[in-house]
Amino acid sequence: MAAGDPEGSPRDPLTTDPKGEACRAPGHSEIQTTRNTPALIARQGAYGRAVPLDPWFVTGLMDGEGCFCISLAIRAKPRRRLEVRPSFALSLNEKDLQLREDLQAFFACGWIRESKNDRTFKYEVRSIGDLTEKILPHFERFPLQGRKARSCAGFSHVCRMVEQGRHLQRNGLRETVDIAYEMNLGRRRHSRATT
Repeated sequence: MAAGDPEGSPRDPLTTDPKGEACRAPGHSEIQTTRNTPALIARQGAYGRAVPLDPWFVTGLMDGEGCFCISLAIRAKPRRRLEVRPSFALSLNEKDLQLREDLQAFFACGWIRESKNDRTFKYEVRSIGDLTEKILPHFERFPLQGRKARSCAGFSHVCRMVEQGRHLQRNGLRETVDIAYEMNLGRRRHSRATT
């Protein structure tokens, strides 16, 4: 350290450049990957490298801000009276646009939409193929803890049933309804008896 640059001062190289990046010769940019990361984010980090989302960060974000939902819609046609719609959503403030886009790139599926009810933006996935091939495998490798882990297990079971068409059979539909009402404790348009 040069004389006159005390530790912690603005001119101290260890304080202002703790990783020694300033003295490193510019070279080819490296892409740092996290094991089992489905996709890399194109956004550049502070040191010029592509920044992947950490899979455990995604799981933690889901634990705090996400929702596994099984919607049930009553249809007019008598042949298939109840429609089952699984969806995965993560709500974030409008200031977190970059993070929503990073999530979309991480999973390589879904879309972002505005929710005017709570003035948030949601990253959402509804395609059964994307749910079973991209979303659920992530949570199998990087599992949730606590109450959301139970919701994820029920959600996974329903998605597999829908994928196999078992929700169209009487017993499968009854099981789907039971899981949906156990998972989603908020207000519902229709009572359990009606469905």
